[in-house]
Amino acid sequence: MNRREFSLQTLSAAVGAFGLGMAAVSPSQALAQGGPVEGTHYFKLSQAVPTSAPAGKIEVLEFFWYGCPHCNHFEPALAAWSAKLPVDVVFRRVPVVLRENPGAIHQRLFYALDAMGLLPAMHAKVFHALHEEGQRLDSPEAIGDFMAKNGVDKAKFLSTLDSFGVQSKCKQARALADAYKLDGVPTVGIAGQYFTSVGLNGSNEKTLATVNALIDKARKGK
Repeated sequence: MNRREFSLQTLSAAVGAFGLGMAAVSPSQALAQGGPVEGTHYFKLSQAVPTSAPAGKIEVLEFFWYGCPHCNHFEPALAAWSAKLPVDVVFRRVPVVLRENPGAIHQRLFYALDAMGLLPAMHAKVFHALHEEGQRLDSPEAIGDFMAKNGVDKAKFLSTLDSFGVQSKCKQARALADAYKLDGVPTVGIAGQYFTSVGLNGSNEKTLATVNALIDKARKGK
């Protein structure tokens, strides 16, 4: 499916259907039978993607979109999981553009927050504003007003939103999403070799269990 044609409705359908037709048993049944199964709970990339993690570290990426309701639901569990990572795991979020508007400006929003060191304070608030308060945050002016209400200098933030550094990060994120051949979110990439999703596993808890198993798999070089 063309990512730029995604809407909230088609996104929901795509994530929900991600694992259909790939296994004769449900994700829960297969997990109960002894760990995640390739082709059911996760997939291995046909061509490994280069990672940016330091030598000896395992890179874990969450591909997400602020406007995605599934990403919003996954975020609290993911945040709790990422706060307790093993020392050899490096985690980062990668905002993706499934449809140009408002995906592109949401991607810039994330990297502007990152550039200003505001992600710890504002990441969850952006999700809350979109999904609980019904704010659109689909224009620089709307985003600037939102940031100002949260004590951030509006002019400085809007300048960062349009900065070369943010634009470069966005290009890198798009290239990475293409390398993983994404067509739905949230998706988690592990060690440049595997990817999994809530759609494949059936719940946040089972998804993170699969991520942990794939980290261990990468650690052992399997």
